Amino acid sequence: MRKLASTILLASGLAIAGAMSVQAGTLVINANTSDPGPKQAFEELVERFEAANPDVDVELNIFDHEGFKTTVRNFLTSQQPDIITWFAGNRMKTFVDRDLLEDVSDVWQDNGLDTTFASSKSALTIDGKQYGVPYSYYQWGVYYRQDIFDDLGLSVPATWDEFMAVNATLKENGVTPITIGTKFLWTAAGWFDYLNVRINGLDFHLDVAAGNVPYTDDRVRAVFAKWQELLDSGYFIENHASYSWQEAQAFMFQGDAAMYLIGNFFVPFFPEDLADSISFFPFPVIDPSVAIYEDAPTDTVHIPKGAQNKEDARKFLAFIAQADNQAEINKLLGTLPPNSEAPIGDDRFLQAGFELLNSAAGTAQFYDRDTDPEMAKIGMQGFQEFMVKPDRLDAILERLEKARQRIYG
Repeated sequence: MRKLASTILLASGLAIAGAMSVQAGTLVINANTSDPGPKQAFEELVERFEAANPDVDVELNIFDHEGFKTTVRNFLTSQQPDIITWFAGNRMKTFVDRDLLEDVSDVWQDNGLDTTFASSKSALTIDGKQYGVPYSYYQWGVYYRQDIFDDLGLSVPATWDEFMAVNATLKENGVTPITIGTKFLWTAAGWFDYLNVRINGLDFHLDVAAGNVPYTDDRVRAVFAKWQELLDSGYFIENHASYSWQEAQAFMFQGDAAMYLIGNFFVPFFPEDLADSISFFPFPVIDPSVAIYEDAPTDTVHIPKGAQNKEDARKFLAFIAQADNQAEINKLLGTLPPNSEAPIGDDRFLQAGFELLNSAAGTAQFYDRDTDPEMAKIGMQGFQEFMVKPDRLDAILERLEKARQRIYG
Protein backbone atom coordinates (compact mmCIF):
# COMPACT_ATOMS: atom_id res chain seq x y z
CA MET A 1 0.00 0.00 0.00
CA ARG A 2 1.39 3.36 -1.03
CA LYS A 3 2.01 5.72 1.87
CA LEU A 4 -0.05 8.86 2.29
CA ALA A 5 1.19 11.79 0.21
CA SER A 6 0.59 15.01 2.11
CA THR A 7 1.91 18.33 0.90
CA ILE A 8 1.26 21.88 2.05
CA LEU A 9 0.80 24.00 -1.04
CA LEU A 10 0.47 27.68 -1.72
CA ALA A 11 -2.71 28.72 -3.47
CA SER A 12 -1.12 29.34 -6.86
CA GLY A 13 -1.55 28.06 -10.39
CA LEU A 14 1.72 26.13 -10.14
CA ALA A 15 0.61 24.47 -6.94
CA ILE A 16 -2.72 23.53 -8.44
CA ALA A 17 -1.12 22.00 -11.48
CA GLY A 18 1.25 20.03 -9.28
CA ALA A 19 -1.52 18.90 -7.01
CA MET A 20 -3.51 17.54 -9.93
CA SER A 21 -0.61 15.59 -11.47
CA VAL A 22 -1.69 12.18 -10.22
CA GLN A 23 -2.46 8.86 -11.84
CA ALA A 24 -5.99 7.92 -12.76
CA GLY A 25 -7.71 5.97 -9.99
CA THR A 26 -6.03 7.87 -7.17
CA LEU A 27 -8.39 9.56 -4.71
CA VAL A 28 -7.35 13.22 -4.73
CA ILE A 29 -8.25 15.30 -1.69
CA ASN A 30 -7.64 19.06 -1.56
CA ALA A 31 -7.93 20.34 2.00
CA ASN A 32 -7.70 23.75 3.66
CA THR A 33 -6.28 22.22 6.84
CA SER A 34 -2.87 23.91 7.00
CA ASP A 35 -2.84 24.71 10.73
CA PRO A 36 -1.04 22.06 12.84
CA GLY A 37 -4.09 20.45 14.50
CA PRO A 38 -6.23 20.20 11.35
CA LYS A 39 -3.24 19.02 9.30
CA GLN A 40 -2.54 16.18 11.72
CA ALA A 41 -6.24 15.31 11.94
CA PHE A 42 -6.59 14.89 8.18
CA GLU A 43 -3.32 13.05 7.74
CA GLU A 44 -4.31 10.52 10.39
CA LEU A 45 -7.82 10.23 8.95
CA VAL A 46 -6.42 9.44 5.50
CA GLU A 47 -4.04 6.87 6.98
CA ARG A 48 -6.99 5.11 8.63
CA PHE A 49 -8.99 5.29 5.39
CA GLU A 50 -6.15 3.72 3.41
CA ALA A 51 -5.79 0.99 6.02
CA ALA A 52 -9.51 0.24 5.75
CA ASN A 53 -9.41 0.46 1.94
CA PRO A 54 -6.06 -1.03 0.83
CA ASP A 55 -7.08 -0.84 -2.82
CA VAL A 56 -7.35 2.97 -2.67
CA ASP A 57 -4.37 5.32 -2.95
CA VAL A 58 -4.92 8.79 -1.52
CA GLU A 59 -3.23 12.00 -2.64
CA LEU A 60 -3.79 14.55 0.14
CA ASN A 61 -2.92 18.11 -0.84
CA ILE A 62 -3.05 20.56 2.04
CA PHE A 63 -3.43 24.22 1.11
CA ASP A 64 -3.03 27.42 3.08
CA HIS A 65 -6.35 28.03 4.80
CA GLU A 66 -6.86 31.63 3.68
CA GLY A 67 -5.61 31.12 0.12
CA PHE A 68 -7.90 28.12 -0.28
CA LYS A 69 -10.96 30.39 -0.06
CA THR A 70 -10.02 31.89 -3.42
CA THR A 71 -8.41 28.87 -5.05
CA VAL A 72 -11.35 26.54 -4.40
CA ARG A 73 -13.20 28.10 -7.34
CA ASN A 74 -10.42 26.88 -9.63
CA PHE A 75 -10.65 23.39 -8.14
CA LEU A 76 -14.33 23.26 -9.02
CA THR A 77 -14.09 24.49 -12.59
CA SER A 78 -10.93 22.81 -13.92
CA GLN A 79 -8.89 19.73 -12.97
CA GLN A 80 -11.26 18.90 -10.14
CA PRO A 81 -10.02 16.79 -7.23
CA ASP A 82 -12.27 14.03 -5.91
CA ILE A 83 -12.83 15.62 -2.49
CA ILE A 84 -12.62 19.19 -1.20
CA THR A 85 -12.99 20.55 2.29
CA TRP A 86 -15.33 23.52 2.56
CA PHE A 87 -18.12 25.07 4.64
CA ALA A 88 -21.84 24.52 5.12
CA GLY A 89 -24.56 27.11 4.57
CA ASN A 90 -24.44 29.75 1.86
CA ARG A 91 -20.77 29.04 1.10
CA MET A 92 -21.85 25.59 -0.10
CA LYS A 93 -25.07 26.84 -1.73
CA THR A 94 -23.11 29.21 -3.97
CA PHE A 95 -21.42 26.23 -5.64
CA VAL A 96 -24.57 24.10 -5.67
CA ASP A 97 -26.41 26.87 -7.52
CA ARG A 98 -23.66 26.78 -10.17
CA ASP A 99 -23.91 22.97 -10.47
CA LEU A 100 -20.33 22.49 -9.22
CA LEU A 101 -20.98 20.03 -6.37
CA GLU A 102 -22.19 16.43 -6.50
CA ASP A 103 -25.53 15.45 -4.98
CA VAL A 104 -24.58 12.94 -2.26
CA SER A 105 -28.05 12.25 -0.89
CA ASP A 106 -27.36 8.55 -1.53
CA VAL A 107 -24.44 8.65 0.95
CA TRP A 108 -26.81 10.07 3.56
CA GLN A 109 -29.49 7.48 2.87
CA ASP A 110 -27.17 4.47 2.64
CA ASN A 111 -25.41 5.31 5.93
CA GLY A 112 -28.33 6.52 8.02
CA LEU A 113 -26.93 10.04 8.31
CA ASP A 114 -30.40 11.58 8.55
CA THR A 115 -30.48 10.35 12.14
CA THR A 116 -26.88 10.78 13.27
CA PHE A 117 -26.51 14.23 11.65
CA ALA A 118 -30.02 15.52 12.26
CA SER A 119 -28.82 18.79 13.82
CA SER A 120 -26.63 19.76 10.86
CA LYS A 121 -28.60 18.25 7.97
CA SER A 122 -30.34 21.51 7.07
CA ALA A 123 -26.99 23.27 6.59
CA LEU A 124 -26.04 20.66 3.94
CA THR A 125 -29.44 20.51 2.21
CA ILE A 126 -30.59 22.43 -0.86
CA ASP A 127 -34.03 21.69 -2.34
CA GLY A 128 -34.25 18.45 -0.38
CA LYS A 129 -30.85 17.13 -1.52
CA GLN A 130 -27.58 16.83 0.44
CA TYR A 131 -24.36 18.08 -1.12
CA GLY A 132 -21.74 17.23 1.48
CA VAL A 133 -20.97 15.69 4.86
CA PRO A 134 -20.05 17.68 7.99
CA TYR A 135 -16.99 16.64 9.95
CA SER A 136 -16.68 19.38 12.57
CA TYR A 137 -18.54 22.23 14.18
CA TYR A 138 -17.73 24.45 17.08
CA GLN A 139 -18.95 27.17 19.37
CA TRP A 140 -17.89 30.78 19.40
CA GLY A 141 -17.66 32.76 22.61
CA VAL A 142 -15.34 34.77 24.81
CA TYR A 143 -12.10 33.10 25.92
CA TYR A 144 -10.53 34.92 28.83
CA ARG A 145 -7.61 34.94 31.25
CA GLN A 146 -9.24 33.68 34.42
CA ASP A 147 -6.09 34.39 36.43
CA ILE A 148 -6.28 38.09 35.48
CA PHE A 149 -9.97 38.16 36.34
CA ASP A 150 -9.23 36.53 39.71
CA ASP A 151 -6.41 38.95 40.48
CA LEU A 152 -8.74 41.90 39.86
CA GLY A 153 -11.75 40.36 41.60
CA LEU A 154 -13.76 40.18 38.37
CA SER A 155 -16.70 37.86 37.75
CA VAL A 156 -17.82 36.46 34.40
CA PRO A 157 -20.21 39.02 32.86
CA ALA A 158 -23.64 37.75 31.89
CA THR A 159 -25.07 41.06 30.65
CA TRP A 160 -23.77 43.89 28.50
CA ASP A 161 -23.59 46.28 31.47
CA GLU A 162 -21.55 43.75 33.41
CA PHE A 163 -19.32 43.24 30.36
CA MET A 164 -18.68 46.96 30.04
CA ALA A 165 -17.86 47.16 33.76
CA VAL A 166 -15.32 44.33 33.38
CA ASN A 167 -13.78 46.13 30.41
CA ALA A 168 -13.47 49.35 32.39
CA THR A 169 -11.75 47.64 35.33
CA LEU A 170 -9.30 45.85 33.07
CA LYS A 171 -8.33 49.03 31.29
CA GLU A 172 -7.96 50.93 34.56
CA ASN A 173 -5.47 48.27 35.63
CA GLY A 174 -3.36 48.47 32.49
CA VAL A 175 -4.80 45.45 30.67
CA THR A 176 -6.36 45.91 27.23
CA PRO A 177 -9.75 44.19 27.58
CA ILE A 178 -10.06 42.58 24.12
CA THR A 179 -7.59 41.23 21.58
CA ILE A 180 -8.50 40.71 17.94
CA GLY A 181 -6.66 40.39 14.63
CA THR A 182 -8.64 41.71 11.67
CA LYS A 183 -5.98 41.35 8.99
CA PHE A 184 -8.05 38.58 7.37
CA LEU A 185 -11.35 40.42 8.08
CA TRP A 186 -13.52 37.52 9.28
CA THR A 187 -12.76 38.00 12.97
CA ALA A 188 -14.58 41.35 12.86
CA ALA A 189 -17.62 39.52 11.47
CA GLY A 190 -17.85 37.59 14.75
CA TRP A 191 -18.58 40.85 16.54
CA PHE A 192 -21.22 41.82 13.97
CA ASP A 193 -22.87 38.41 14.29
CA TYR A 194 -23.08 38.39 18.06
CA LEU A 195 -24.16 41.99 18.48
CA ASN A 196 -26.84 41.48 15.83
CA VAL A 197 -28.30 38.24 17.21
CA ARG A 198 -28.21 39.60 20.78
CA ILE A 199 -29.96 42.84 19.74
CA ASN A 200 -32.21 41.79 16.85
CA GLY A 201 -32.45 38.00 17.01
CA LEU A 202 -31.58 35.20 14.60
CA ASP A 203 -34.32 35.66 12.00
CA PHE A 204 -33.36 39.29 11.46
CA HIS A 205 -29.67 38.40 11.34
CA LEU A 206 -30.29 35.76 8.67
CA ASP A 207 -32.46 38.23 6.75
CA VAL A 208 -29.52 40.64 6.72
CA ALA A 209 -27.23 37.85 5.54
CA ALA A 210 -29.72 36.88 2.82
CA GLY A 211 -29.77 40.44 1.46
CA ASN A 212 -33.35 41.13 2.56
CA VAL A 213 -32.58 44.07 4.85
CA PRO A 214 -30.93 47.40 3.93
CA TYR A 215 -27.64 47.97 5.72
CA THR A 216 -28.91 51.50 6.43
CA ASP A 217 -31.84 50.07 8.44
CA ASP A 218 -32.09 51.53 11.95
CA ARG A 219 -31.87 48.02 13.44
CA VAL A 220 -28.52 47.48 11.72
CA ARG A 221 -27.38 50.91 12.90
CA ALA A 222 -28.23 49.82 16.46
CA VAL A 223 -25.66 47.02 16.10
CA PHE A 224 -22.92 49.47 15.16
CA ALA A 225 -23.95 51.86 17.93
CA LYS A 226 -23.38 49.13 20.50
CA TRP A 227 -20.09 48.16 18.83
CA GLN A 228 -18.98 51.79 18.96
CA GLU A 229 -19.30 51.80 22.76
CA LEU A 230 -16.34 49.42 22.83
CA LEU A 231 -14.39 51.35 20.20
CA ASP A 232 -14.88 54.76 21.81
CA SER A 233 -13.69 53.36 25.13
CA GLY A 234 -10.51 51.91 23.61
CA TYR A 235 -11.31 48.35 24.64
CA PHE A 236 -9.70 46.63 21.62
CA ILE A 237 -5.96 46.27 21.05
CA GLU A 238 -4.38 48.92 18.85
CA ASN A 239 -3.36 48.22 15.24
CA HIS A 240 -5.48 45.07 15.08
CA ALA A 241 -5.74 45.36 11.29
CA SER A 242 -2.03 44.52 11.17
CA TYR A 243 -2.46 41.16 12.92
CA SER A 244 -3.81 37.82 11.81
CA TRP A 245 -6.04 36.04 14.30
CA GLN A 246 -3.05 33.87 15.28
CA GLU A 247 -0.77 36.87 15.84
CA ALA A 248 -3.42 38.51 18.02
CA GLN A 249 -3.23 35.55 20.41
CA ALA A 250 0.11 36.78 21.73
CA PHE A 251 -1.51 39.74 23.48
CA MET A 252 -3.68 37.40 25.52
CA PHE A 253 -0.96 34.86 26.18
CA GLN A 254 1.43 37.57 27.39
CA GLY A 255 -1.21 39.04 29.70
CA ASP A 256 -1.47 42.33 27.76
CA ALA A 257 -5.10 41.57 26.86
CA ALA A 258 -7.68 39.57 28.79
CA MET A 259 -10.38 38.41 26.34
CA TYR A 260 -10.81 37.12 22.79
CA LEU A 261 -14.11 36.55 20.95
CA ILE A 262 -13.19 33.55 18.80
CA GLY A 263 -14.12 29.97 17.91
CA ASN A 264 -13.06 26.89 19.83
CA PHE A 265 -10.33 26.16 17.26
CA PHE A 266 -8.40 28.62 19.43
CA VAL A 267 -7.91 26.06 22.23
CA PRO A 268 -5.07 23.96 20.71
CA PHE A 269 -2.92 27.10 20.55
CA PHE A 270 -2.88 27.63 24.33
CA PRO A 271 0.66 27.52 25.77
CA GLU A 272 1.01 24.60 28.15
CA ASP A 273 1.81 26.83 31.12
CA LEU A 274 -1.37 28.88 30.54
CA ALA A 275 -3.83 26.11 29.71
CA ASP A 276 -5.36 26.13 33.19
CA SER A 277 -5.53 29.92 33.28
CA ILE A 278 -7.85 30.34 30.29
CA SER A 279 -11.60 29.86 30.50
CA PHE A 280 -14.70 30.52 28.40
CA PHE A 281 -18.00 32.36 28.72
CA PRO A 282 -20.90 32.94 26.30
CA PHE A 283 -21.31 36.32 24.65
CA PRO A 284 -23.25 38.51 27.10
CA VAL A 285 -26.99 39.19 26.89
CA ILE A 286 -27.83 42.63 25.54
CA ASP A 287 -31.63 42.51 25.38
CA PRO A 288 -33.16 39.95 27.77
CA SER A 289 -36.30 39.78 25.62
CA VAL A 290 -34.26 38.31 22.74
CA ALA A 291 -33.63 34.55 22.83
CA ILE A 292 -30.05 33.29 23.02
CA TYR A 293 -28.57 32.40 19.65
CA GLU A 294 -25.04 31.28 18.86
CA ASP A 295 -22.61 31.00 15.97
CA ALA A 296 -21.78 27.36 15.20
CA PRO A 297 -19.81 27.18 11.92
CA THR A 298 -19.79 23.74 10.33
CA ASP A 299 -16.81 22.41 8.33
CA THR A 300 -17.58 19.97 5.57
CA VAL A 301 -16.32 17.71 2.78
CA HIS A 302 -17.75 17.60 -0.74
CA ILE A 303 -17.36 15.86 -4.08
CA PRO A 304 -16.85 18.23 -7.03
CA LYS A 305 -19.27 17.59 -9.90
CA GLY A 306 -16.34 16.93 -12.25
CA ALA A 307 -14.47 14.52 -9.94
CA GLN A 308 -12.92 11.51 -11.67
CA ASN A 309 -13.12 9.00 -8.80
CA LYS A 310 -16.60 9.46 -7.37
CA GLU A 311 -16.90 5.85 -6.21
CA ASP A 312 -14.00 6.12 -3.77
CA ALA A 313 -14.98 9.68 -2.93
CA ARG A 314 -18.34 8.39 -1.70
CA LYS A 315 -16.51 5.79 0.39
CA PHE A 316 -14.45 8.59 1.94
CA LEU A 317 -17.54 10.64 2.79
CA ALA A 318 -19.11 7.62 4.48
CA PHE A 319 -15.83 6.98 6.32
CA ILE A 320 -15.47 10.53 7.66
CA ALA A 321 -19.08 10.38 8.85
CA GLN A 322 -18.45 7.40 11.15
CA ALA A 323 -18.70 8.18 14.86
CA ASP A 324 -15.22 6.91 15.74
CA ASN A 325 -13.57 8.93 12.99
CA GLN A 326 -15.52 12.03 13.93
CA ALA A 327 -14.36 11.62 17.52
CA GLU A 328 -10.69 11.31 16.51
CA ILE A 329 -10.78 14.25 14.10
CA ASN A 330 -12.42 16.60 16.56
CA LYS A 331 -10.17 15.57 19.41
CA LEU A 332 -7.24 16.98 17.44
CA LEU A 333 -9.21 19.97 16.18
CA GLY A 334 -10.53 20.90 19.60
CA THR A 335 -14.04 21.05 18.13
CA LEU A 336 -17.31 19.14 18.31
CA PRO A 337 -18.31 16.12 16.18
CA PRO A 338 -21.59 16.66 14.27
CA ASN A 339 -22.30 12.93 14.52
CA SER A 340 -24.60 12.62 17.54
CA GLU A 341 -23.19 9.16 18.36
CA ALA A 342 -19.57 10.34 18.56
CA PRO A 343 -18.15 10.70 22.08
CA ILE A 344 -17.12 14.22 23.09
CA GLY A 345 -14.65 13.41 25.84
CA ASP A 346 -14.04 15.34 29.03
CA ASP A 347 -12.32 18.42 27.59
CA ARG A 348 -13.86 21.32 29.51
CA PHE A 349 -14.11 23.60 26.46
CA LEU A 350 -15.85 20.96 24.37
CA GLN A 351 -18.21 20.22 27.23
CA ALA A 352 -18.94 23.94 27.54
CA GLY A 353 -19.52 24.16 23.79
CA PHE A 354 -21.79 21.13 23.76
CA GLU A 355 -23.84 22.63 26.59
CA LEU A 356 -23.93 26.06 24.95
CA LEU A 357 -25.09 24.87 21.54
CA ASN A 358 -27.58 22.37 22.93
CA SER A 359 -29.24 25.11 24.99
CA ALA A 360 -29.24 27.73 22.21
CA ALA A 361 -32.56 28.77 20.70
CA GLY A 362 -30.91 28.53 17.27
CA THR A 363 -27.59 28.87 15.49
CA ALA A 364 -26.05 30.79 12.60
CA GLN A 365 -23.16 29.54 10.49
CA PHE A 366 -21.14 32.77 10.45
CA TYR A 367 -21.49 36.01 8.50
CA ASP A 368 -19.15 35.01 5.67
CA ARG A 369 -20.84 31.60 5.43
CA ASP A 370 -24.44 32.81 5.67
CA THR A 371 -24.25 35.58 3.08
CA ASP A 372 -23.25 35.81 -0.58
CA PRO A 373 -19.44 35.53 -0.92
CA GLU A 374 -19.11 38.88 -2.72
CA MET A 375 -21.33 40.60 -0.17
CA ALA A 376 -19.40 38.92 2.64
CA LYS A 377 -16.10 40.31 1.38
CA ILE A 378 -17.47 43.84 1.03
CA GLY A 379 -19.29 43.59 4.34
CA MET A 380 -16.24 42.40 6.28
CA GLN A 381 -14.09 45.11 4.71
CA GLY A 382 -16.65 47.54 6.05
CA PHE A 383 -16.59 45.97 9.53
CA GLN A 384 -12.81 46.24 9.69
CA GLU A 385 -12.85 49.83 8.44
CA PHE A 386 -15.47 50.71 11.05
CA MET A 387 -13.30 49.27 13.82
CA VAL A 388 -10.41 51.48 12.67
CA LYS A 389 -12.40 54.59 11.71
CA PRO A 390 -15.84 54.51 13.38
CA ASP A 391 -16.52 58.08 12.25
CA ARG A 392 -16.90 56.71 8.70
CA LEU A 393 -19.98 54.67 9.63
CA ASP A 394 -22.46 56.49 7.38
CA ALA A 395 -20.22 56.13 4.30
CA ILE A 396 -19.53 52.47 5.15
CA LEU A 397 -23.20 51.59 5.50
CA GLU A 398 -24.09 53.42 2.29
CA ARG A 399 -21.37 51.48 0.46
CA LEU A 400 -22.63 48.18 1.89
CA GLU A 401 -26.18 49.08 0.92
CA LYS A 402 -25.19 49.85 -2.68
CA ALA A 403 -23.41 46.50 -2.82
CA ARG A 404 -26.48 44.72 -1.41
CA GLN A 405 -28.75 46.27 -4.02
CA ARG A 406 -26.37 45.36 -6.83
CA ILE A 407 -25.69 41.78 -5.66
CA TYR A 408 -29.22 40.83 -4.68
CA GLY A 409 -31.02 42.92 -7.29
